[in-house]
Amino acid sequence: MKPQFTLNGESASAEITPAARLVDVLRNVFGLTGTKTGCGEGECGACTMIVDGVAVNSCLYLAADVEGKRVVTIEGVENDPLLEAVSKAFVAAGAVQCGFCTPGMIMRTYAFLQENADPSEEEIRRSNEPIRF
Repeated sequence: MKPQFTLNGESASAEITPAARLVDVLRNVFGLTGTKTGCGEGECGACTMIVDGVAVNSCLYLAADVEGKRVVTIEGVENDPLLEAVSKAFVAAGAVQCGFCTPGMIMRTYAFLQENADPSEEEIRRSNEPIRF
C-alpha cells in the first residue's frame, strides 16, 4: 500500500506494509528523526506528532491511516514562532531533561496551544490527560 498525505506541508507518499507504524515510516523512510520511539506503548509521549491538528502517539498510529491527512512532526514546526516561544519556556523552566522525549513534549504543548492560545491553569492541568484516538 502507498498512502498519500501531507507531511510538514509537502505532499508525501511511501510504500508501506499494512502494519507499519507512523513513527517508523517517518524516521526510516523520510529521515525525520526528531520524533523518537520510547515505550512503544503510547505511555511516554516521546513519539508525539500532530495528525490533522490532533496530537497523537505515533508509535500506536498505523502509517496507512494517514491517507489524505496532514502530518506535522517537530521538524515541520521549526520555523513557527509558537515553537520558539514553547522552546524558550521549556528552557526557562529547566524542562529539557536529556532531550530524548523533549520533542514529544514540545509537540503535545504546541498542539494544545494551537487549540487554545490563552488557556486557564485548569485547562493546562487537564491538557495532560491521556490522548485518546
